[in-house]
Amino acid sequence: MKKILFITGSINQTTQMHQIANELPEFDCWFSQLFTDNPTLNNIINNTTLLSGTVLSTKFRLISEEYLKNNNLQIDFQARKNKYDLVVYCTDLIVPKRMQNIKTIWVQEGMIDRYTPWSRVVRGLKLPPTLCGNTSLNGSSNICDVYCAASAGYKQYFMGKGTEDRKIVVTGMPNYDNLVQHVNNDFPHHNYVMVATTDMRETFRIENRIAFIKKAVKIANGRPLLFKLHPNENFARAEKEIRANTPANTLVYSKGNTNQMIANCCELITQYSTVVYTGIALGKKVHSLFDVEELKRLAPVQNDGVSAKNIAAICRGYLNHTGSKESFDPQLAMDKHLVNKPEVQLTEELIANW
Repeated sequence: MKKILFITGSINQTTQMHQIANELPEFDCWFSQLFTDNPTLNNIINNTTLLSGTVLSTKFRLISEEYLKNNNLQIDFQARKNKYDLVVYCTDLIVPKRMQNIKTIWVQEGMIDRYTPWSRVVRGLKLPPTLCGNTSLNGSSNICDVYCAASAGYKQYFMGKGTEDRKIVVTGMPNYDNLVQHVNNDFPHHNYVMVATTDMRETFRIENRIAFIKKAVKIANGRPLLFKLHPNENFARAEKEIRANTPANTLVYSKGNTNQMIANCCELITQYSTVVYTGIALGKKVHSLFDVEELKRLAPVQNDGVSAKNIAAICRGYLNHTGSKESFDPQLAMDKHLVNKPEVQLTEELIANW
């Protein structure tokens, strides 16, 4: 039985990989938190707090592995137990050299951070993309064999940053491909202005949180406010800041189903958060530190939740492909499993016999 290794990170990344693996029951599926074989980076991870806000940290690994254990999934951290036929990545910012000899597929897991002048310097000088300190170069290294993009807009974005056209296929993005399902929910509040924060400070980016809170209050203009904190935030600090600068009836959540909260809001305010796409898909008025019109162009396709099946079809096709990496056509592999295919085959057969 061929073996697949799924690389995990945040809970969002981990649950997406789980969905894809569920569509590949004929293969031996294993999971590992994102790792590096670079001794310097490993020393930083193990002996400092510099990367504590990233998915390389022990904190994120423990959260991911708890989820994997609770779902009876096989764990092989750092790929030490097995030899693999395919590795499915949620980021191409770190791909150890020993894994580059294996077939690799990259899966988009969320919004790509703003491309900054520093991102341009890192890319131009061919420095390690992790030096950007964000995900601005995720999907742009061209190092994986196949790239699964959330939308046609993102495909164009990755092509513009250096990933080859032939490698990229629009599959949709698990967790963000059927957002209408969250409209009917039992979240108890409605008709509020919702604010989804970001972990910029925890990932060493500059943020004036007080100014952002005051801006949200101004946008709300007397309407009730609900803040949903990013799971990687310092909750105590964030809530204290919110309470000091918002009306007394403001709601603050550190846990809960964010998509359902967005479904029940009347307006959504975000910073750098993938959940802005939920607001766009559900027709909400949205605010973002990104250009909103650009976000609408990039928004993940809504395909009734078949993105994991699309990606699994590409994994299956690539595992069974015996030619060179360059000769594999991921679009063709995905198209072969489309739900309309049996009807098309029947029509062709009828035409042939007519």
